[in-house]
Amino acid sequence: MAKQLPIEFEYQPFYGREDFIVADNNMEAIKFIESWPNWQGFAGCIWGPSGSGKTHLAHIFAQQIYNITKQACRIPTIKAVDVKLETPHRLFAEHKCLIVEDISSEINQEAMFHLYNLYRNEGGFILFTAKKPPARMNFSLADLQSRLNILPAIEIKEPNDELLSMLLIKLFADRQIVIPLDVLNFILKNTQRSFGFIKTLVKEIDNISIAKKRAISIPLVKEALNYLENNGQIELF
Repeated sequence: MAKQLPIEFEYQPFYGREDFIVADNNMEAIKFIESWPNWQGFAGCIWGPSGSGKTHLAHIFAQQIYNITKQACRIPTIKAVDVKLETPHRLFAEHKCLIVEDISSEINQEAMFHLYNLYRNEGGFILFTAKKPPARMNFSLADLQSRLNILPAIEIKEPNDELLSMLLIKLFADRQIVIPLDVLNFILKNTQRSFGFIKTLVKEIDNISIAKKRAISIPLVKEALNYLENNGQIELF
């Protein structure tokens, strides 16, 4: 059956501290963010699967910096793959605190090495995010690998049922939807235990509901699950 969703509907997620769901799987990560500037070193890495809240934590980090410094300066977020050799000095000249997202073995390793050293040596701070800990990235540049190995690397684990329930309620609330209890329970019994899949499923449910002008119900959730399964989405997460 052809998919009847020609439009991608956008929404604005809420990234405030009050919107972050604290649970056993992310307690260490939020404590690390909120301990700034009293870190043992100049940087740390929050790592975990897609959709686990790393970007949300990055926003909380930026708010933490404002709360401490009272300086309404923008804390830049840069993708790790976008760090080039000319990047470090330009960034540090304007921003002493930085968020570097999605660090991986695909980066320009020499550029990242210079960025690391500049911020460490000159008194800056960096929050890194990644899908796996730097110690398992096998960088070919040994100096970069050794430096990243010594950073605190805090894992966000996949959600348990309690967190999954709270996450579903939040993701629907971000889209101004109050999810019926029977629908919530059905999703919990039939979904994959994955942050990434949950976000994809909620998006698909919302899109179908809007496109077909139907209230969110168990049959509509089944339709979304069937679509994702038939299009290979379930194996992606």
